[in-house]
Amino acid sequence: QVQLKESGGGLVQTGGSLRLSCTASGRTLSTYAMGWFRQAPGKEREFVAAANWSGRSTHYAGSVEGRFTISRDNAKNAVYLQMNSLKPEDTAVYYCAADAYPYSTSSQSNEYEYWGQGTQVTVSS
Repeated sequence: QVQLKESGGGLVQTGGSLRLSCTASGRTLSTYAMGWFRQAPGKEREFVAAANWSGRSTHYAGSVEGRFTISRDNAKNAVYLQMNSLKPEDTAVYYCAADAYPYSTSSQSNEYEYWGQGTQVTVSS
């Protein structure tokens, strides 16, 4: 069992930056692929970014590529999402998730077994 907890969300102006963190307890994250998803009010949850167990293979949604960077520090049992050049349409609750297949960089939410509770990101115009 893996317990995930996100932090780092908040209110930021358009063009600003935030760094989200996801820390784990219960098991080491080094055997999991990790993903970030988001859900805006009235919309379905959508894929943002994913990294395989080492972080050397990554995958991004087109809407965030070039602005967001996923990284991980397995020694700290943590995954990060650096978000730059934020836009109002990035406003959402952001979730981290763990996929037991360590080589994955899947964009499919149903392939992730464990989820955090989410952290709110609000980008003001």
